Amino acid sequence: MYDLVIKGAQVADGLGNPLKTADVGVEGGRIAEVGRIDAAAKQSIDADGLVLAPGIVDVHTHYDAQLTWDSDATPSPALGVTTVVVGNCGFSIAPCPPECRDLIARNLAEVEGMSLTALRSGTNWEFESFDEYLGLLRQKGVTPNVAAFIGHSAVRTMVMGEEASERAANDDEVAAMRDLVVGGMDAGAIGFSTSTSINHHGDGGVPMPSRLAEESELRSLVSVLGEKGRGVFQLTVGPSMTSEVMESIAADNGCPVFQTAALHNAAYPERANKMVSDSAAAQTRGNGLWAQVSCQSLSMDFALTAAFPLQSLDSWRPLIDADNESFERQIRDAEFRKRFRHDLDAPQKGKLFYGDWSKVEVAMTARAENRELEGMSIDKLAERQGKDPIDAFFDLSAEEGLGTVYTAGLMNSDEDEVEKLMRQPGSLISLSDGGAHLRYLCDAGYGLHLLGHWVRERGSFDLPDAIRRLTSLPADLYKIADRGRIAPGAHADLLLFDAATVARGPLRRAFDLPGGESRLMRDPVGVHGVWVNGEHVFDGADYVAVAKPGVVIDRFAP
Repeated sequence: MYDLVIKGAQVADGLGNPLKTADVGVEGGRIAEVGRIDAAAKQSIDADGLVLAPGIVDVHTHYDAQLTWDSDATPSPALGVTTVVVGNCGFSIAPCPPECRDLIARNLAEVEGMSLTALRSGTNWEFESFDEYLGLLRQKGVTPNVAAFIGHSAVRTMVMGEEASERAANDDEVAAMRDLVVGGMDAGAIGFSTSTSINHHGDGGVPMPSRLAEESELRSLVSVLGEKGRGVFQLTVGPSMTSEVMESIAADNGCPVFQTAALHNAAYPERANKMVSDSAAAQTRGNGLWAQVSCQSLSMDFALTAAFPLQSLDSWRPLIDADNESFERQIRDAEFRKRFRHDLDAPQKGKLFYGDWSKVEVAMTARAENRELEGMSIDKLAERQGKDPIDAFFDLSAEEGLGTVYTAGLMNSDEDEVEKLMRQPGSLISLSDGGAHLRYLCDAGYGLHLLGHWVRERGSFDLPDAIRRLTSLPADLYKIADRGRIAPGAHADLLLFDAATVARGPLRRAFDLPGGESRLMRDPVGVHGVWVNGEHVFDGADYVAVAKPGVVIDRFAP
């Protein structure tokens, strides 16, 4: 007798083969049979022709802290995700001794747009080492499967404290960091992650610690993967990091290297294309270099006091820690606006916003008398008011006591260019950033968006190939064994959906973070069920699992 049989589904095996009508039997958390099944089952579900696919394997999330208070890692499982990889960009929260906890939290709040109140009141810090962090997750239980990077900034902070964001490390400090990476890999880390991005600032606008690392330090830490003979290296790329360096790291250590993020930017249209084409070329030479791309436009909601898209501008740095009174005074100042205008006009790699005010809209006004402005772009607002767009932008916020919320379309808005990036062999579709930037966006539904928009509406991919790109491809590249496929012996991570309606739902604000803090969320459309290791966790409307069936993945395929 099987534990579960799902009957009459259009089965997508996750390997790119054509869909076929079949039953799927599950026993002991694994797929036991695919075909015509007449055996009895403890639970039988009639799929009635819906598509049954492997669960989505999301390799770029930041649920590290959230998982200590929210074992479900919401909203990802509801959006079809059954495996998440945390600790990307070097921003793990382990290892972390007690004296570094608040610094780690403050840096995360800034660089990943998380609520500091939620981090301080919600994070369970009953760990210090990376091994203890994984142990805490096992003890609490997790709904999706979880694999974790050991992150460069966390390692650097543990060794160097506040000086991690101020200077290069000496030889003894690099050796101490290396010991921590060895310990993390021995404990079951999926690999090592870092960031060289000039957009990654910590508390008070200081560089995130990994940005201060010399190349020799970075190579020393990544070499642990080569010595262990396993592990993934993920890095967010800044101007100083070249494809040649990344390929040499892949070649020297025999490890796959994933560079983040190849997003189309009209100001630098060649950058993302070069990332994916260089990755494809490296692969032809036998070196595992990949560029992570997104199937979604990068847009953010923000008020000026938390304006992540503007924080890379030199003129913005004095505002990062300013109180509201000083902030408002500065944005009214003509000299500040002159410096801001100069920064927008000056070419600078790494900038997120280049002054295209047609892509910045008023999302929400703080005063009722301004509600008619909601949905209006700043260039239209400026035209209406007879002002320069910069003046219209700052005047509205100042008038509303800094309470105005804007939405900005920053990158990846040209879908023809985005499709080219996604289709190149050097690319991997991912970049949900689940758990991060909660004040600005919720991209955790990227998989449903691929299946709904890019497959059904736009016809850019056929359904079996799109499912492969979301499931077996990331699982295999990250050496996550027996997941991302529907085949006998594979873990029963499953997603049941209606191909005619599947989509990510609209953004909504939820006030469900620790301390009553809010976040942006999305609900699924067309999802009828999600199973993790054979256990039903989401029924299309709500979470249904009593236990937490996910596992902390600490063993990987060779």
